[in-house]
Amino acid sequence: MAEALPVIQRPFDPSEDEKKKLAAGRGSGRKARGAAAPPKKRPATEPRTPRQGRQRPSAPRPADALPTTPERVPSSSRPNAAARSMLRRLVQGESPPTQAMSIVERLAGSPYANPMVQVAGPDASARKALDFALSLAETMFRYGAGALEVETSIIAVTAAFGLDNIEVDITNQSVVLNYSAKDQTPTTVLRVVRSWTNNYAGLTAIHRLVSDIADGGVSRTEAVQRLDEITHRPKPFPRWMVTAAFGIFAAAIVAFTGGTVLASLIGFVSCILVDLVSRKLGEWRVPEFFSVATSSALVTLIAMLFWWLQVPIAPALVVVGGILLLLPTGRLVSATQDAINGFPVTAAGRFLSAILIFAALVAGIAVALVAGTALGIPELEVLDSSGSQYPWPVVAVLVFISVSMICIAEQTDVKLVIPTSLVAVAGYLFLITVMTAGVGYRLAPALAAILIGALSRVVALRLGAPQLVVAVPAVLFLYPGLTIFRSMYMLTLDSALVSDGALGLFNALTVVLAIAAGVVLGDNLARPFTRKLSSNERQRNRRR
Repeated sequence: MAEALPVIQRPFDPSEDEKKKLAAGRGSGRKARGAAAPPKKRPATEPRTPRQGRQRPSAPRPADALPTTPERVPSSSRPNAAARSMLRRLVQGESPPTQAMSIVERLAGSPYANPMVQVAGPDASARKALDFALSLAETMFRYGAGALEVETSIIAVTAAFGLDNIEVDITNQSVVLNYSAKDQTPTTVLRVVRSWTNNYAGLTAIHRLVSDIADGGVSRTEAVQRLDEITHRPKPFPRWMVTAAFGIFAAAIVAFTGGTVLASLIGFVSCILVDLVSRKLGEWRVPEFFSVATSSALVTLIAMLFWWLQVPIAPALVVVGGILLLLPTGRLVSATQDAINGFPVTAAGRFLSAILIFAALVAGIAVALVAGTALGIPELEVLDSSGSQYPWPVVAVLVFISVSMICIAEQTDVKLVIPTSLVAVAGYLFLITVMTAGVGYRLAPALAAILIGALSRVVALRLGAPQLVVAVPAVLFLYPGLTIFRSMYMLTLDSALVSDGALGLFNALTVVLAIAAGVVLGDNLARPFTRKLSSNERQRNRRR
């Protein structure tokens, strides 16, 4: 018979005596639990105490056990976490955009911000909407609008008609639109602008049309009809009134710069003659450069002839009244605005055009001075100028009259003539205030132009017009026409003062550009304060 295998006891197994002790302890525990007293009953009159949540008693930890991680983070570490989070935000780079900026966001800050977008998408004839947008842009360019205003108008109109995938490219004489809808063949259309005209009333009407379209209350068919009415509508003032306005403007400016009543009368006649000659040259299709040169030479020769006849006038002041009308004021303001707002090609083209007109103006004066010297006309007194001989209230009235006449010459809407003239008077009062305070003659016109630019935006938005329509006529009296004539006289006839003449011409050009930049700066400074005005204007148009 095989022997039984020995029992192998593991080191951690209890011995026989320990097993007996454990079995005896379990039996005594069962007897103790069976003999436990029944639970004590609570009397009915004793109120019930709220039941506390059960809490698990913490198990005793041996003294030699390893330390455990606490369940809660001490409060002292929370400020450290906040500091690390703040430091991480400070040093973290800017997150890249998730998608390209929508073209509708270009309307921010313009009178057409937040247009009513057609969510249902464009109709089947999207090409008609593109053609309408091109016709609108061409008309605005012809009437003298800036590139930014044309771009915002195109974006507002196309968004209102449901064309959201639009790209706009504007140069000096052309507008390109590209429409590329999803899963469709892209469409690109082009329009070239070949002519310009003075029609600020038409530009104001187009501004109101775009505002109505952006509000969502005008269909494409109605918009086409209204644009056709605007382009074929006669200008608010007849031609004879425009010619008379040129003469009255010259008379008021001559008095504003210090001329006598006789000098104002000569300026009135000479500017009317200049306007008639310019109109005839336009009918003969003479380029603008030669037309402006001829006009400036004519007004200079008339002043020199009266000086030769020993008429008691200041010929330089008579010339000023004529050459201020020939300065490309609107073109300079638009070019400066385009350069600041990110349209370098359009700005370069307009600046070149404005500089050519300025050069034609200077060339005409030089030719007239040389011709007068050849005829034996004595030397002019161009350095004598004591300023205006009238008190400042009379000068303010002269500014009001001159700006009103410019509004008529620029074919401004009738409702805007008086507000524009009042803006110019406010600019003149500010000009004499800062000059009394000691500001130089170069900086004072720029500061006045800033005020005029800001007030022009407020007035224009209240009356439903673009800012350019009010600002351009209102700043014309600030331009240094007398400095231009004096500088050209020094450059042409006095060899000893050539350097002074060149410096004076440079200073005059600097002041002209500073005035244009001041108008644009005033417009931008007033934008944060005129957002409610643009929204109120659109609400009024919607109620109509």
